[in-house]
Amino acid sequence: MAAHENSTAARLLLLEDSALDAELICEFLRDIVPPPVIVRVSLRDDFAAALAEGGIDLILADFSLPDFDGMSALDMARELAPHLPFIFVSGVLGEEVAIESFRRGATDYILKQRLIRLPVAVERALAEAREKAERLRAERQKEVLVRELSHRVKNTMAMVMSLVRRTLVRGQPAEDYVANLLQRLGAMADAHALLFETNWSETDLLEVVRRTMEPYLRSGIGRIPTRSGPARLGNGEAEERRIEIHADAFVPLSPKPALALSMVFNELATNAVKHGALAHEGGRVVISWNEDAGEPDHIRIIWREIDGPSVERPEREGFGTTLIKRSVEYELQGSVTLNYRATGFLCEILIPKVIEL
Repeated sequence: MAAHENSTAARLLLLEDSALDAELICEFLRDIVPPPVIVRVSLRDDFAAALAEGGIDLILADFSLPDFDGMSALDMARELAPHLPFIFVSGVLGEEVAIESFRRGATDYILKQRLIRLPVAVERALAEAREKAERLRAERQKEVLVRELSHRVKNTMAMVMSLVRRTLVRGQPAEDYVANLLQRLGAMADAHALLFETNWSETDLLEVVRRTMEPYLRSGIGRIPTRSGPARLGNGEAEERRIEIHADAFVPLSPKPALALSMVFNELATNAVKHGALAHEGGRVVISWNEDAGEPDHIRIIWREIDGPSVERPEREGFGTTLIKRSVEYELQGSVTLNYRATGFLCEILIPKVIEL
């Protein structure tokens, strides 16, 4: 790295052909805490090799050298390691030469007759290099975050536009269209809120299910679990439980699959409330997941409706069904099976534990 923490000894590259002058320079630099590690070279090829090897924090260079001059050394350093501070330490350095050296990128110059200034100059140059490197890291991080935000906003807007278009059904009353659209947009907003709370890092499948089912639980169908692990949801401890969740495996989810599963569960819950088990008094929904016995690197999620009305496969596949299939197959790289059974609707989802983004 070009900049070290204050507690780490800096590595200085000293370009000096005089052994006596090199010894004096090293003696003055011992006042720095902690004392720097000094790598001394005197020839052009050795200087270039040391720069190429890296691990240097600052360069000290004489102006007059056996096989090339200090200005050439400065040009080489600016080309091979432009981030390194460069300080001339010379016996003679005229005003015009000093000005030209600054124009070409030198950090400072110290006369050998006044080496007492050297430790302060080196410490100041190292501190400025650390600050510059930190600013550069912050700027790069900002650029990454801006690009990531732009990408997420574009994806979100594309999904919103798709929902607006696909929710509309010819001949559908305007009130139904608005209600369905707001339902789906609300599910998306809730999923984004959960991801925001986790700083767009990993979240748990149980949290995704809880957040998605929360509107139905608030409506009196059930209560929200307060901890991970197997949970049953009902109107109360003494009342019949309408929604059950069996979290038999901890499933960490990155943002993309978390959002996709949130939309899937919202569609399943909406359908259950309108046409399935939750539309029928006494009907129940059981949601469970565990590691798949046949494919250990996959998670099997089961949505099972019990004691609801008899269901039949619809003649035409609606947008909700299409959204579920596309979310599972394309976003989650898995498979989904929808069973319209006389005893109740059943949805089985198989997704890999690790989803390639």
